[in-house]
Amino acid sequence: MSAPPDHSPIDAVELRRAFGTFVTGVTVVTTWDETGAPRGMTANSFTSVSLNPPLLLVCVGKGAASYPAFAASPAFAVNLLHEAQAEVSSLFASKSADKFRAVSHDAVHTGAPVLTDCMTWFDCSVHDRVEAGDHMVLIGRVQAFGTSASAPLGFCRGRYAAVKDPLPAGWSPSHRMVVGYLIEDAGRILLRADGNGGWGLPTARRRQAGAAIDLDQAGTLALRADATFLYSVFDVGDGDPGFIIYRGRLERETAALPPDLRFFPADDLPFDAIPVREVRSMLRRYLRERGASRFGIYIDSPDGGRVAMIEGTRPWQPADAGPLPATDSATP
Repeated sequence: MSAPPDHSPIDAVELRRAFGTFVTGVTVVTTWDETGAPRGMTANSFTSVSLNPPLLLVCVGKGAASYPAFAASPAFAVNLLHEAQAEVSSLFASKSADKFRAVSHDAVHTGAPVLTDCMTWFDCSVHDRVEAGDHMVLIGRVQAFGTSASAPLGFCRGRYAAVKDPLPAGWSPSHRMVVGYLIEDAGRILLRADGNGGWGLPTARRRQAGAAIDLDQAGTLALRADATFLYSVFDVGDGDPGFIIYRGRLERETAALPPDLRFFPADDLPFDAIPVREVRSMLRRYLRERGASRFGIYIDSPDGGRVAMIEGTRPWQPADAGPLPATDSATP
C-alpha cells in the first residue's frame, strides 16, 4: 500500500484571508449567562439551515469571552446589522464590559436580548450544539423573527462593505399602516386592551378629518384639534402592518371611556403586556422626550430612519399637562 501524500501544513493566516474573501453580512449574537446578565458577540459565520423546521446556525469561537454563556443557555438571538451599525459591530467585537449599556434591546419570545435597532432579528431556542474544531456550531430553532427594508452591513477582506440596492424593484419598506394615537392626560397615557390580556395604543382604520378617533366601530373619542400632531411613522417587518402614530389630548368634555380603554400613569406603563416591540420602543422614546420637553418626529426609512427635532414646550406641552419621568431605555 502506498503512503498517503505528504501535505504541507495549512497556513492559518493565509487561510483566514482566503475565507475573508467571501462577502457576508454582520450579526450580533446575544444570550444571557447563568447570572441573567446579557452577553453578546459579533459574528459573520451565520447561515440559514432549514425552513421546516425553521433552523439557522451561527459559529461561536471557543476563545470568545461569552462562549460559556452560549454553551449553556437554552436560547439565543441573531441580530443582523444594517449599514449604519458599524459601531455596534465594533462594540460587540470588543472586550467592553458594558456592551448592552449603549444599545437598545428587548425580550421577544425566548427572553434572549433582541437589539431594537437592527435590520433583521431571529429569536431562537437551541436545537443542537456541534463541536467543530476551535468553534461550536450553534443551531437554533427560530421561534420569532422580524425584518425591515434597511440596507445590510457587509463585510469582506477584513473590512466593512456597502451593499447597494438591497430591495428588488417594486418592493416597499411598508405594507399597510395602522393609525395609532398616543394620548396623554395629566401625566397618564391612554392604552386599549387587545382582548388577549395585552395592551396597545388606541387605533383606527384611517386618520379622519377633524379631531376624532373612530375606534374600529367600538366608539369615538374627541381630541383637541390644537394638540394633535404626527409623532412617529415606522414599519414592523414583513408580515405585520406598520404604524402612523399621532400625539394628542382628549377634549375635556369627552364622556366616560369605553371599558377597554384605560389611562396608565407614565411610570407604571405595562410594557411587558404590550406585544409589539416597536410600540414599546416608541413609548419609551416619548417618555424620555416628554421629560426633556424636546420632541422629535420619527420617520422610518430604508436607511435607518430620521428624527426631526422640535424645540420648546408649545404646542407639545400644554400648561396643564403633568410631568412625565424620563427613562433610561434607548429607542431608535
